[in-house]
Amino acid sequence: MPDCTCPAIPDASAWQASLRLRFAHDGGATRLVECEHRGPLRVQKALYPEGARICHAIMIHPPAGVVGGDRLAIDASAGPDAHAFLTSPGAAKWYRANGKLSVQDVRLAVGAGAALEWMPQETIFFDDARVRLTHQVELAADASYIGAEILCFGRRASGERFASGAVAQRTQVRRGGKLVWWEQGVLHGGSPAMGSVLGLDGASVCATLIGVGKPLPAALLDAIRALDPKLALSQVKSVFAARYLCDDSEQARRVITGVWQLLRPHLLGCAAPLPRIWTT
Repeated sequence: MPDCTCPAIPDASAWQASLRLRFAHDGGATRLVECEHRGPLRVQKALYPEGARICHAIMIHPPAGVVGGDRLAIDASAGPDAHAFLTSPGAAKWYRANGKLSVQDVRLAVGAGAALEWMPQETIFFDDARVRLTHQVELAADASYIGAEILCFGRRASGERFASGAVAQRTQVRRGGKLVWWEQGVLHGGSPAMGSVLGLDGASVCATLIGVGKPLPAALLDAIRALDPKLALSQVKSVFAARYLCDDSEQARRVITGVWQLLRPHLLGCAAPLPRIWTT
């Protein structure tokens, strides 16, 4: 069994894909000034459904799934005063490992007065997937960030449980050079952690949203908490976190989207219309 905490050895027969994006503020607009890709990972074009101030980029992985040995690397930055919104056209699927480890490394950088939103659609781990995910965010002292993820362990609609395999995850966020969020762990399929109240508590879907910026007032926290009684919230200085456990990815998406729609106007100063790609 591959160790999800050890370095992955590149596999010449697997996809080695990378995407590098640079956003810059230019005369009241955010421009995608650099878009470099290698392998099957790309952005087709910059979109402006909310006007020129916010640049939307839809990240596309043409194979539509990740197999054992694949490595994906995403590096995106928003320069001073820019505002970038990154999402995906559909669920990411991580297939059975076939004895090999799959890896995704995400690195995000946000400059002074800038904002970046990381809002991909759900991630589905098939039974016996062996995956390592790293997510690093570097924020300027006055930058803002919203990041969300919906992780689905197994395919409940098909009757498949995440009974074997492992998913290792490490997330860190720094603001003004200081570490403000650190989370790491390894979940083994079929392990006691999947049923423990300290783990998934028997759920197959775990959704998380992190917001970094202005602290939320009590009234806004109450409004978010009212979305669903199972929604767990925390606010520690500049970091807001929402967590939701359930067995339905659509329900998780509705709840996390609701959190985002209430949080975004406060944190980023703009409304939160649903991207069209989320409803197609």
